[in-house]
Amino acid sequence: MAKFELILPKMGESVAEATITSWLKDVGDTIELDEAVLEIATDKVDSEVPSEVEGVLIEKRFEVDDIVQVGQVLAIIETEGDDMPITETIKTSKTEETTAVVKELTEKIEIAKTAVSSTVPLVSNNERFYSPLVKNIAKQEGISQDELDGIPGTGKGGRVTKNDILSYIESRGITPTQNIESKQKTSSPPKPVVSKAESKPMVVSGEDEIIEMTRMGKLISQHMTDSLQTSAHVQSFIEADVTKIWNWRNKVKDEFEKREGEKLTFTPIFMEAVAKALRDYPLLNISVDGDKIIKKKNINLGMATALADGNLIVPVIKNADQLNLVGITKQVNDLASRARNNQLNPDDISDGTYTVTNVGSFGSIMGTPIINQPQVGILALGAIRKVPAVIETSEGDFIGIRYRMFLSHSYDHRVVNGALGGMFVKAVKDYLEAWDSDREI
Repeated sequence: MAKFELILPKMGESVAEATITSWLKDVGDTIELDEAVLEIATDKVDSEVPSEVEGVLIEKRFEVDDIVQVGQVLAIIETEGDDMPITETIKTSKTEETTAVVKELTEKIEIAKTAVSSTVPLVSNNERFYSPLVKNIAKQEGISQDELDGIPGTGKGGRVTKNDILSYIESRGITPTQNIESKQKTSSPPKPVVSKAESKPMVVSGEDEIIEMTRMGKLISQHMTDSLQTSAHVQSFIEADVTKIWNWRNKVKDEFEKREGEKLTFTPIFMEAVAKALRDYPLLNISVDGDKIIKKKNINLGMATALADGNLIVPVIKNADQLNLVGITKQVNDLASRARNNQLNPDDISDGTYTVTNVGSFGSIMGTPIINQPQVGILALGAIRKVPAVIETSEGDFIGIRYRMFLSHSYDHRVVNGALGGMFVKAVKDYLEAWDSDREI
């Protein structure tokens, strides 16, 4: 008999973890090849994790609502055949001194298991998340909730890691001054953490309704906050005359739907213009990794899509610059439909290099969207309005009725300066205004 590790697969460039929402198989159940074993959720999409082998589930490494990192082992499946080596998922280099400390702490934890019969449950709050491992160590060491909330975290978003809590346990008994000096010598300053005592109390009257945030809502909230803390957001705005596009679409949309079986909206037209502009300005089609810039080879356009519950999801049109208008239209309609029916796959929302969001669909004339990490730019499309405008001709200027819209470009000022950000959005405008009214589709 052999043992196979079922690991959490990579689900996109910016997705590092997922929450287990349900187990579809119990220990002892038989599993077929490609059969779903459990369901997971990220801040972008819900999905199933299938088995790569046939066998019997003999061990679950995590429970429902646990957060798992990409690459960690979710379960062990026993299969027929020769033994397969179980690989170590997380490797860390430790000095002999650190290993001895961890061993000593582990022994202390085992002793504490029998000494501590019950403690007040430790919970995550709106400001900090604690993994099951951190909460378990804190419980076994008799660390209170207030004490846990005061531990500086070095993880993402100030999260307390295993090493943080082990270091805290090790330093118990050291005076605060000594502890601070030691940390300054050995590590960079941790991210500031607002304790419960420092946060302003929320006053709730008896007539107020308290609504619990959904799981996706919490994840999106964290994703947006992280983006604002990561990128230096600036905006450039420009107004485009889309009268030619408005009239052309009205002329061809019925014939297009009859021939292709698809509705022709404005979105694919705008996506085509953005893809062309990204080809002209490839330094908007990048990501930042520390002090390095990663220039993307493919132009993969994210398309922010509103869901029925009010949340947004961003499916991705892969290689958008290589598609004609018919191809982009089919991609847009397919992704939007599957997004609203919760039928997207992890691959559908991964590898985006630039994002477009249509705030005009809600009546807004412009917006200042937040960058979708790890990208460096996002374009908001405002509502198309019929307005009076100055029309320049060879015989003079006059006032006429035109269809116009605002384009709002948010970009990361760490790597994109104002000139580049402005030239890019102007290129999109120029492509839209140069639309061929006699174009065939």
